[in-house]
Amino acid sequence: MSDPQTKPDFFDKPENIQKILKVFYVICVLLVLADFIVHRHIYHNWENVPGFYAIYGFVGCVILVLIAKGMRKVLMKEEDYYDK
Repeated sequence: MSDPQTKPDFFDKPENIQKILKVFYVICVLLVLADFIVHRHIYHNWENVPGFYAIYGFVGCVILVLIAKGMRKVLMKEEDYYDK
């Protein structure tokens, strides 16, 4: 039997990662461009800002990461917690 670790996986090749990132960036640009084309039924004036949902999502993710970093300081156990 062959060892499954000898064959490189799809994500082990840097060129595959670059391809995935390029596709991701193209999709992001297309979604922002679609924001200018697709008619939306807005409920608040700030939804008229071009790229509002992209900005809102980015700021939301940054805030979640910052909150998680703060929570880590409170919830984190010592490295040898279970070895005591």
